[in-house]
Amino acid sequence: MEMRKLGRTGLSIAPIVFGGNVFGWTADEKTSFAILDAFFEAGLNAIDTADVYSSWVPGNKGGDSEEIIGKWLKQSRTPRDRAVIVTKVGSDMGQGQTLKAAYILKAVEDSLRRLQTDYIDLYLSHWPDPGTPYEETLSAFAKLKEQGKIRAIGCSNLDAGQLKDSLNAAAKANLPRYDVLQPEYNLYERASFEGPLAELCVAEEIGVITYFSLAAGFLSGKYRSKADASGKARENRVAAYLNDKGMRILDALDTVAKETGAKPAEISLAWLLRKKGVTAPIASATSLSQLDALINAAKLKPSDEAMRLLDQAGA
Repeated sequence: MEMRKLGRTGLSIAPIVFGGNVFGWTADEKTSFAILDAFFEAGLNAIDTADVYSSWVPGNKGGDSEEIIGKWLKQSRTPRDRAVIVTKVGSDMGQGQTLKAAYILKAVEDSLRRLQTDYIDLYLSHWPDPGTPYEETLSAFAKLKEQGKIRAIGCSNLDAGQLKDSLNAAAKANLPRYDVLQPEYNLYERASFEGPLAELCVAEEIGVITYFSLAAGFLSGKYRSKADASGKARENRVAAYLNDKGMRILDALDTVAKETGAKPAEISLAWLLRKKGVTAPIASATSLSQLDALINAAKLKPSDEAMRLLDQAGA
């Protein structure tokens, strides 16, 4: 499996990152273990989660995804140093969204305990926190790096101006900078990443791992009407894509699928892998058959003509 450098972190990851938000939500523990075993056996190596996953599920408390990953790590034949574990801090776990230093230093201990590991490979600030200076947040991350509890840091959901401000703050205070960005980016949602943000990431050698890479499953092609999504876990989010633009994108995916024999989900992820600045998309699976699409996408190389067709459809 091809490995890609993740910015300046020193980490190398396979072309697809597994989205662990499904663990404890649409994938129970047994299913999660089977999927993770197959994912690593295929040569893929990075898992994305967050402390808040999956608190939105009735009966869950947050930390559910991390706990499942921790149990899997403990019993898996996969050596810990083969797994790149990405988790996030700063979402509302009962205290509101915050990136205060004192909170980060406490939250990391909770994540390490749930993950049953001594270190986190990549620790991300989950959301911007206008009430906390970048210097305070980055000083907490610096302390955790010095202690060996985290290996690299990054951020999620920052725009170009915010990311630039964070880089300037890190340089001025001689603190570690964000070396990875996790933005929302897919064939449908393009405006927030393409342009200044993508250009900044390329110029600063910042690794990029995209979330909602399949637009909540819409880009798999399985949701073509409100009836298709009715009663499904992602029903509300998918509804936002059921419009003329969404149908144009699905038509383009169908055209490329007929020409290549690949599935729409595989093509959607492979499109991301060819976009300048993207290191790897994050994508989830809740069955081994869905996992096959992720594995296939890592090896798929869309033609220039296919890329143009897809670009035009989602412009």
